[in-house]
Order: sequence, then structure tokens, then C-alpha cells
Amino acid sequence: MKLRGAEILLRCLQAEGVDVVFGYPGGQAITIYDALYDSPIRHILVRHEQGAAHAADGYARATGKTGVCIATSGPGATNLVTGIANAYMDSIPMVVITGQVPTHMIGRDAFQEADITGIVLPITKHAFLVEKTEDVARVIKEAFYIANTNRPGPVLIDLPKDIMERTIEFTGPAQDINIRGYRVLKGYNSGQVLNAANLINAAQRPVIYAGGGVVASDAAEELLAVVEKMGIPVTTTLMGMGAFPGYNPLYLGMLGMHGTRYANYAIGECDVLIAMGVRFDDRVTGKIANFAPHAKVIHLDIDAAEIGKNVDVDVPIVGDVKEILQGLLPRLQPGPDLKEWHETIERWKDEYPLCYEGSTEGRIPPQHVIEKISELTNGEAIITTEVGQHQMWTSQYYKFRYPRSFISSGGLGTMGFGFPAAIGAKIACPDKTIIDIAGDGSIQMNIQELGTAVQYKLPVIICILNNHYLGMVRQWQGLFYGGRYSHTDMTQQPDFVKVAEAYGAVGIRVKCAEEVEEALQKALQVTDRPVVIDFWVDRNTNVYPMVPPGEALSNMLGGEQDG
Repeated sequence: MKLRGAEILLRCLQAEGVDVVFGYPGGQAITIYDALYDSPIRHILVRHEQGAAHAADGYARATGKTGVCIATSGPGATNLVTGIANAYMDSIPMVVITGQVPTHMIGRDAFQEADITGIVLPITKHAFLVEKTEDVARVIKEAFYIANTNRPGPVLIDLPKDIMERTIEFTGPAQDINIRGYRVLKGYNSGQVLNAANLINAAQRPVIYAGGGVVASDAAEELLAVVEKMGIPVTTTLMGMGAFPGYNPLYLGMLGMHGTRYANYAIGECDVLIAMGVRFDDRVTGKIANFAPHAKVIHLDIDAAEIGKNVDVDVPIVGDVKEILQGLLPRLQPGPDLKEWHETIERWKDEYPLCYEGSTEGRIPPQHVIEKISELTNGEAIITTEVGQHQMWTSQYYKFRYPRSFISSGGLGTMGFGFPAAIGAKIACPDKTIIDIAGDGSIQMNIQELGTAVQYKLPVIICILNNHYLGMVRQWQGLFYGGRYSHTDMTQQPDFVKVAEAYGAVGIRVKCAEEVEEALQKALQVTDRPVVIDFWVDRNTNVYPMVPPGEALSNMLGGEQDG
């Protein structure tokens, strides 16, 4: 049959299992949008292209499928860049589709022209500029293959308008993959798995350090099986939250800069560290020379470039985490009795529990809000966050039960991520409770997406922990810059309840702890629109414990119990 390039594009997206895309139309993408008019693919109209990228990202994290977003050329494409970088840093599979000026205008500074493939080269796995309509089907097949294989990540496809308008004979989506220089990693070194098993079997103080790779490879079941067989305590990164049940007695919580004291102490004292799907980033390790100083390090990761990059590794195993754990499990035989190690960790938990003070200004302790959300949802909601203090409190006080239930910007630290990501998650999982925990600074970066959530009747709950500050920057200014609070006061802000109501959402304001549960219960009953809850929390509460930047994990500030 004869089809336009835009129609071929949509047929090929359907062949890849795409049922929803997030986007914003424009001049050079108009042919794609004309084809969407007759397509069964659902299109979610966002209010800003950055919202489209973050929503596609949230969709991908919630499902494990590839998220897809569309924008026009020039500013439409460049508005996607932060979302692309965010997905790249956190290894999220996305296919990003941009319109481009006609091929004969490229390089002539045409209206709304931008070299988007050049711009995104450092933050994508690959970027395609399609120069022939005949190449559309092949490029779509290759883009999804690249985005989903090996270490996942975003791929961009730039489509000139004339390529989308031209009609050719279409015989069907591409079937074969033959990408020169790109090889999918298969298998793993079984000898190294045996070496790892021997170390683990002999360990007296082992710790598992699990990251986003466990979630990405759907290895939570295998991780739990290893823990149940061997009794090894588990700590997770921010990206690894939910990979291990938060209610399990062997869970240590998150490690690193704002990790629990007992997780960081366990890292300092362990004799074998089993790192799974992690990259040993600076927020986790603190001072590298003092990280896990007594441990033999086993590192499982799909990306060979991450092994040995930051921390020396004794047993490197390159491969899919799920497959490696399946090969490791039968080789594990409980060795030394870990009773003494468990008792040590329980003592640390008793001596250094996560704790916080009551309000000092008559406002709500922010941690109390997170605890109530966790309690009322039984740890089973999908929680998204923006970036800042509220993000860290969420990682500390929400007890996640399942993988893919915590969606947050890890590597890039993108303010404004959580709300559009929550929209993507709700589109992906309409029957699940979706809650965005936000700060009053972050929420304003993409607050316009209230229009999207209202239009599509999405009952997403936005909980703003409103301290009238850029809280995390204020915390650093107080601790490390002599209390010189330079441009972090956010007292001048909109009335979030009125903003919500202006968009057609529900707005609730809460100023005392006694009203927190009632407000959350009310929000959970709303089924046809978003709810914004403006919690006025204590202005000066800091996130503790905290490891100062560049210090060892054992050097933590704050978080001790009174008395």
C-alpha cells in the first residue's frame, strides 16, 4: 500500500507495541499529528514539551516498556533536552521523536531549525536524522532495539517534514536488525559467578548494595531469593528503592549522603559487598578511599564501563543482573553463621533509628506527612518525587513494597520531574494510586501540567511539602556557607489551592499535623481529577542524617535520638 512517511511512522510504532505517546504539536511535526488523527495510538497533549519527556519517562519506569514522546523542531525539540538527559542518567528506555525542517532547508538557519541530533549526542544512546522516507521503518525498529537492549536509555529520531509528507509503497514494519558495531551482551562469565559464590559463602559480614539495575532487569524476585537463602542485609540506592521490600527486617534503607546511619555503618564494617546494578556514584560512596574499606567487592552490572570506574572491584561480572542472580543462586550455600552480624545491625537500628523532632513553628513536621502517606497506602502506591529535601524524606520514610513503585530523578536531579512523571505513571497504571511528593520550588517548574491532568481526568495526588524555601539549597547554605541564605527564600509564591482550582483540580491546604490524615483520605476518594494538597511544613527542618560532601560515610551529621 502507498502511505505517507508519517503514516509509516505510526504503523511501525504500533508494531513495537506503542499504545500511547506524549507530545505537543508544531509546524514541522504537523504531518505526524495529521496522521495521529486517524491512528489508534493514544496521544496525551501536555502543556510543555519538557512535560512530554518526563511523562514518557514516568510511563517507562512504571511499566518497563519504552516511553515515547513527540515534539516539533527548534524550541519544541530543545525543550525535550532536560527530559532526555534525565532518562539517560537513570538508564530509562525512551524513543524521542522530533519534527525537523525539510531536508533542503537543513543547515540554512530556517525558521525553528535546530541541530537536535548534534545537541543530544552526549545524552542519548543514539540519534538518527532520517534522510529518506524509505528508511523510516528501519530506523524505528533500530531505535526501539537500541533503547531496550544492553543498558537501556533514550534514542532520538529527527524527522524532516518532507520525509513525513512523501508517499511511498509500504510493505510492512522492518523485521531484521543489523546495526554495525552494536552487539547485544549475552550471557556472563560463569567462572566469575563461581568466584562470587565462594566469597559470599565464606562471608561473615556481607551486605548487598542494590541499585536501579535490579529494577531495570526485573530481578527483584531473584534478589529476594538470595536474601532469604543467605540472610544477607540489603541496602539500596535512590534508584533501587522498591527493589527489596521496605518492611523486610533485613532491609537497611538507603545508603549514602542521606542514607540511614545503620546502612552506612554496615558498609563501613562489611567484609563482602555485593553490588548489583549500581554505578558507585558520589552521593552513595562519599569519600572513595573510605568506602567499604574492609570489603571484597563483587560488582554485577550490564555495563562494563561502570565496573571499576569509581571503586576497585575484586570480582567483576558483566551481564544482566537477573540472569547472573539466577546463575548465582544454586551456587550459594550458607557458610558462617551470620547471627552476630545480624545482632550488630539490630543494635545499630535500635541506637540510630530514623527520627525527627516535632514542629517548632506550629507547622507540620514534613516527615510526618510521608509517614502518613506510607501508612494510608500500605506502601503500595506509585510514588513520584521532584528533587530536594522532600525527595530524601520520601526515600527515608516511605516503606516501598514493590519495584517500579518509586519514580524519581536520580542522576540528573531534575526539579519539575515528579508531576509529569506521575501523569505518565497514571496513564500506564490507571488502577494504581499515584502520588507526587513535591516541594514548593520544584512543583512550580511544571505546574502547568495540571491542565493535562484535568483534561484527561487523571486522579493524581500532588502533595506539596511547602516550607517557603528552596529547602535543600537552604540546608547547604546553613551547614556549609555560614548561614548566608542567598536567594533561597520562596515566601513570595502563588496560592496553590487557588491555582489548582483555576485549572479545575481540587485544592486543599493543611496547616497542622492533626489535619494531615483527613486531607489525604479526602484526596484518595477523588477519582476524576487531580488533587493538590498544600502542606505548610516547618520552614527550618533539615534532612538528617547527612554525610557532608566528600566525607566518609561514617561521618554523618544529625539524626540522633534525643536522650
